Amino acid sequence: MQIQAAVIRETDGPFLIEDVELDDPGPGEVRVEIHAVGVCHTDIAIQHQWMPVPLPLVLGHEGSGIVESVGEGVTKVKAGDRVALTYGFCGACPTCSADRPAYCYEFAPRNVSGGRPDGTNALHGVNGFFFSQSSFATYAIATELNTVKLADDDDLLIAGPLGCGIQTGAGTVLNKLQPREGQSIAVFGVGAVGLSAIMAAKVAGASPIVAVDLNPGRLELALELGATHTVNPDEVDDVVVAIQGITGAGADFAVETTAVEQVATQAINALAPLGTCAILGLGPAGTNVTVDMTALLIPGRTVVGVVEGDSVPDEFIPRLAQLYKDGRFPYDRLIKVYDFQDINQAVADAEAGTTLKAVLRVK
Repeated sequence: MQIQAAVIRETDGPFLIEDVELDDPGPGEVRVEIHAVGVCHTDIAIQHQWMPVPLPLVLGHEGSGIVESVGEGVTKVKAGDRVALTYGFCGACPTCSADRPAYCYEFAPRNVSGGRPDGTNALHGVNGFFFSQSSFATYAIATELNTVKLADDDDLLIAGPLGCGIQTGAGTVLNKLQPREGQSIAVFGVGAVGLSAIMAAKVAGASPIVAVDLNPGRLELALELGATHTVNPDEVDDVVVAIQGITGAGADFAVETTAVEQVATQAINALAPLGTCAILGLGPAGTNVTVDMTALLIPGRTVVGVVEGDSVPDEFIPRLAQLYKDGRFPYDRLIKVYDFQDINQAVADAEAGTTLKAVLRVK
């Protein structure tokens, strides 16, 4: 099949809309007509080659659309089904078998190798299978495992970001941290991932919910979406002291989304005794988290890395979609829609922070 795809051909180069040949789905695979796809920070990180995924490459990993055809053995979805695409996983390793697919032993070859785990590719002449989809395209090959069936009334235009960025923030709170009603949480960086965490914290009944960011407009939106307090580092002498002033002994939980070393240290130091900090931010290789060991040991604090919101996609994505329809998770307020051919403007706006969650309308 001849399709159109946005191709990156060099480090920091632009996305070029090109005609590319895409194979039919193989065993266990699904070919999806992409209707919309979110732009994630990880796509931009690979554009900068912070992780060396081979070029030329078709990115995109928050796709949504309609199943066009399925390969041998596929039973979960059929042609005509509405779906969202998420991260790839094997379904059989120890972590997948324990319902922790985000930590699949084969995560790297199935998501950031530039092809299938066996080195083949459904795209001709370029690398692909990014997050087992490469959905910056009019059609994408995914696997049955990372294809999530949607309800008939789910909006395909906004469903894609549930597959990565939105589920990462919300899942970190609801799946990993699991705050009890009345426990406090501080979210450092309130972009799309951080605001998703704040909305999820409100769903969980956490309180107080503290949003930390330098952008006054984002802090205002955070208050509208569930934050009870805000901290602007430019307006306080000490972020940690400010959070302690709001929460008492410190936050029971912190979520760090910025990948800024100084901010990560603040997030850890702002924890109450026995508090837990979840690290989500993706920075260039070599980005470190630095903390005085005493600040961990004596208060009994925990620091954890969280991938994809620790989510089982077939369960969690429909849960978020239903919370949205119930009016409890208004993530559509984060989204700005761009036409597919305007992908470079969408990426620039996302990187500049003027758009929280860019979504490309492909069909």
